Amino acid sequence: MSVSSKKDSVKKLDRLVWLMDRSIPIPGTEVRFGLDGLIGLIPGIGDTAGAIISSYILAEAAKMGASKSVLLKMAFNIGVDALLGIVPILGDFTDFLWKANVRNVKLLNDFLEQPQKTEVQSRLFVGFLVLLVLGSVVFIGMLGFLLVRLLWTSV
Repeated sequence: MSVSSKKDSVKKLDRLVWLMDRSIPIPGTEVRFGLDGLIGLIPGIGDTAGAIISSYILAEAAKMGASKSVLLKMAFNIGVDALLGIVPILGDFTDFLWKANVRNVKLLNDFLEQPQKTEVQSRLFVGFLVLLVLGSVVFIGMLGFLLVRLLWTSV
């Protein structure tokens, strides 16, 4: 993808981010939200629709050559937004705060400006997530073992 077409794509993504996460101001404050927060209020389909729209940014980043670790970090942001959105009331509140689209376009811009630095940061983030998941699996396994042992010795 050429430099000019990347700039055009980033401009389109900036407009999408504005529409989805920043287009509606709350009077008397600096706080803004967008259609993502409103779409998320629709039970059942709102958060799914928001995640699908957010995935467009992910697809564009892949077309622009973003690395796998950057794409994984972007997917994590979308996943957190979608998963938190499932929780009644709390999910609706977090839709207005998390703003995965803003995070992802910033990450993409960082990658386009400083690919090495962003790549290292994204790899560290992905590595931390892997360690967190593995640690959770080991912890749950240990709890299960201790529970079985406790039940076995109490018989």
